[in-house]
Amino acid sequence: MVIRLYDSVVLQPEFLSNDILPQLNAEPEPIHIVSRSPFEPQEFRFGVADLHPDYGLNDELVREIAPAIPVSVLNTHAMASTTRRFVAAFPGDVMFAVKCNPDPIFLQAMYDNGVRRFDVASLYEIALLRDLLPEARLYFMHPVKAPEAIAEAYYRHHVRAFVLDTDDELDKILQATNYADDLELFVRIAVPKGNVATDFSTKFGAKPDTAAALIARTGAHAAKLGVSFHVGTQCVDAQVYVNAIAYAAAVIADSSATVEVLDIGGGFPTVLCDDTPPPAVETYMALIHTALATHGFDGMEILCEAGRGLVADAGSLVVRVEGRKGDLLYINDGTYGGLFEAGGAIGLPYPARLVRRDPLRLGDGTAAFRLAGPTCDSVDMMNGPFMLPDDVQAGDWIVLDKLGAYGEVSRTNFNGFGAVHKAIIE
Repeated sequence: MVIRLYDSVVLQPEFLSNDILPQLNAEPEPIHIVSRSPFEPQEFRFGVADLHPDYGLNDELVREIAPAIPVSVLNTHAMASTTRRFVAAFPGDVMFAVKCNPDPIFLQAMYDNGVRRFDVASLYEIALLRDLLPEARLYFMHPVKAPEAIAEAYYRHHVRAFVLDTDDELDKILQATNYADDLELFVRIAVPKGNVATDFSTKFGAKPDTAAALIARTGAHAAKLGVSFHVGTQCVDAQVYVNAIAYAAAVIADSSATVEVLDIGGGFPTVLCDDTPPPAVETYMALIHTALATHGFDGMEILCEAGRGLVADAGSLVVRVEGRKGDLLYINDGTYGGLFEAGGAIGLPYPARLVRRDPLRLGDGTAAFRLAGPTCDSVDMMNGPFMLPDDVQAGDWIVLDKLGAYGEVSRTNFNGFGAVHKAIIE
């Protein structure tokens, strides 16, 4: 008989209570207690054969592992396939927005499959890329940076591309680099809001009354001048990019500056609902290519800052149901963990499927559920709706898909619930 506890010890039968003794063999053998706690994170390596036909680990493997803490699954095969498809379709050079998922396994797979440029927003991300992929081209694309970070990026890590959206930030870059003559400077402009989950132009981007003048002034200090925008995250309407490109063309024309690079940002979506999927990536790229040609960007260097569209499909998450109250399921992960975007103002309804602890238990109905995370904070809630069999109960597991983006990178140890297993599909 094996009993799992936190400390590695051996108990003799004479020290056990009478209610436990009858469960043991007649022979008074020592009981060896395993030292590994079920809450101690582990790393697993699996193959494609261990995947479910839809997504995530297959049901039998989940039951075999029987995880008491979440399992983050990284599918390098899906990562490679999506990257190759995206790179082939985009009419320019693809940058990866590192904030989306800085896992070295994903970064290496991305580089090996054609992405050689990376959008970085901090010294941490810069150092990570310089160490892992020293030949990669880095773009410091946070519009508001510490002067010390600019200087360190320029002098220590040899970063030459920087973004800005104000005169103050331009001055900061120039002073931190001692007015260097080899700067590639991008002016980020705010664009009209489209059908997106989060509108980034509410936080960053030069507004219409200042954008053209800022582009003109920046051009006087740049070895290469660029303009960038970001339509917002999870953009499900390809026409939003067409409108943003037209707007950027008008702003550039007003500036009378010679712009050499256009960065159309990120926002490329993943499929969260099979009933209303966004257009295929090739549809986005065809419309973008036509818009670029229509507005005079032929021959110009074109970049994008892809994030979710590259990595979302390559990650999934296994969570366990710890309790149920009607349509509310209490699970062992939440908005402070790998499900940040499932809660709050974003509220993405990730695809979900049930793995019953008992494979012989069968249900015949489906219901909409809400999820509650493990912390004691009442904001740790996810409204979904998450469509699952209506017989779900404590002890079952739920597999959530599309979490290669903004999943593990958002995890914290708030309230002590930060432990997670990692499963890599090789």
